[in-house]
Amino acid sequence: MELRDVNQDEKVILQHNAITSGRYDFSSCQLDILFMVLAQLEVGELEYTIHTADIENITGRKWNIAQLTQSTELMLTKMFEIEDAEKYRQFVLFQYFDYLKGERTIRVKLSEVALPYFFELKNNFTAMQLKSTLSVTSKYAKRLYALGCQWRNVGKRRFEIEELKKMLGLIDKKGNEQFERINDFKKYVLDIAKKQINEESDIYFDYKLIKQGRSFKWVEVFINMKVAQQLEINFDISINSQKYISKLIAYGLSQIQAELIAGKEKEKDFDILITELNEKIRQRKLKIENSVGYLIGIYQKKGILPVKN
Repeated sequence: MELRDVNQDEKVILQHNAITSGRYDFSSCQLDILFMVLAQLEVGELEYTIHTADIENITGRKWNIAQLTQSTELMLTKMFEIEDAEKYRQFVLFQYFDYLKGERTIRVKLSEVALPYFFELKNNFTAMQLKSTLSVTSKYAKRLYALGCQWRNVGKRRFEIEELKKMLGLIDKKGNEQFERINDFKKYVLDIAKKQINEESDIYFDYKLIKQGRSFKWVEVFINMKVAQQLEINFDISINSQKYISKLIAYGLSQIQAELIAGKEKEKDFDILITELNEKIRQRKLKIENSVGYLIGIYQKKGILPVKN
């Protein structure tokens, strides 16, 4: 479910899905620089200015200039790797970084070859909240937050663990692997990301590891949903109805509320409602302070849920 709080001071940024799912290893600082550029994008503009005070005001953390210069230096050599049905492409995002002396200000110019991935978004983009991207501190939390935002309309996404590690820069071209032991991958990547995303961002993130034989093969990521639990079968209600009720509960509704809705409205109508609301939020035509309360209000107006006196 994509329903989220949208305030005037909470900037929404758009990132091409090829960058969201690309294979690259950016540090937390480097990702913050990228997000600050995305927050300012205007068609036709190639040069942007980043004021360190802006990110400090958003996150409450100080930017270290020495760390910044080291990070931007590496960004001019680190390759983005993107693959589609036709080609495998390597490129850098930026042409240069200028540091204005005494101003704690950086001027950055986009790389010509990267322009399609900044501006040719059409329907192929991920919408993210700037404050959330900056507030999570782990570089893996930042990447997994972006992936979560990409798949939040679906609710969940299964990745092969090896492919996810490549996307996160944990397996290099020579096959060298960080956090090879599954417990280390859980502890230092997935669990840290889950904690930070759930505490600092506008989405709920969870995951489940899945085995093939004796080894873990996949990680299933859940966005704004609880990890799927074993369904307890009630033979008085059809399996499809029970699944629909479980789905409604995953959106934050109570068991009683879910049963009332499932008994009077078809699941496809609920899905249409969520899709329409999410589109209005994305276009900033709708502001929702409390997503669960908003849904309850809709069904109270429809006469499906009782109105409290």
